[in-house]
Amino acid sequence: MIMKIDAIVREEKFEDVKNALMEIEVNGLTVSQVMGCGLQRGYKEIVRGMEVEPQMQPKIKFEIVVSSEEWAEKTIEAIKKAAYTGEFGDGKIFSYPVASATKIRTGETGYDAVQCQE
Repeated sequence: MIMKIDAIVREEKFEDVKNALMEIEVNGLTVSQVMGCGLQRGYKEIVRGMEVEPQMQPKIKFEIVVSSEEWAEKTIEAIKKAAYTGEFGDGKIFSYPVASATKIRTGETGYDAVQCQE
């Protein structure tokens, strides 16, 4: 079953996560700069002598599609190890099945669309 993994991690963990994914030979990923908050609810800072609480934190979102549940588990483990600091704000990982996939260049669908064959 084709799986999609979305991982939201700290900005400073971008290189660590990217390298961990390359190390296990994940062949394709999309990366975005995003803003969000979880239990941490931002941090307090002093601006012009007043305490303000920004609610959104800058994060990095990795989107990865893999060809099997085994690859999904392997990918999730690599992300967890690379993104971990033990502090609030380490992020979240979501995984879910993909209903369909189509490779635009070749027209391949399903498993063949996400499998590296070259």
